[in-house]
Amino acid sequence: MSCNQEVLQNVLSSLSSHFLGFMSLFKKILVPLDGSEHSLRALDIAIQIAKRFDGKITLLHIYSVGVRPIVMPEPTTLTPPSVPIMAPADFSKVIEAARKAGTTILVDGENKVKAEGVQVETLLKEGHTVQEILKAARDSEFDLIVMGARGISKIREMLLGSVSDGVIRNAPCPVLVTK
Repeated sequence: MSCNQEVLQNVLSSLSSHFLGFMSLFKKILVPLDGSEHSLRALDIAIQIAKRFDGKITLLHIYSVGVRPIVMPEPTTLTPPSVPIMAPADFSKVIEAARKAGTTILVDGENKVKAEGVQVETLLKEGHTVQEILKAARDSEFDLIVMGARGISKIREMLLGSVSDGVIRNAPCPVLVTK
């Protein structure tokens, strides 16, 4: 057993004994997944918490196509060269590729959770990552969000990723951030 696993087991044992009368404390656990190492570690921790508290895990992947190009039937000579232009069929392919990648991440996570004997469901959403995590947490009344400190992103902050920071500041429930 690694040092991190031992610490996690001690924390879970302490929580279990302290909240013995509140075994429904972490029944509904939301785990945002982006395929990063940090999010996969968060999933491992969420599985242990769900096993300890007989909880259910919901895996959430949010994809975003980023800057949306101008979709035109045909490029024109009047369009400035710096404006990205994409045919509707090409833009649809980009969206479909993002959905497919997200689905793969969710299926892999779902298989991992099921292998541990924990109930699991998946959600695939398009939008702004922080807003979609917060919306899911509020709408489904989750008891806990377990997420990685940093995900797959071009922009990284010094201590916490911008997504985890936004979730911590605005979540309607406790948030456990893992490194």
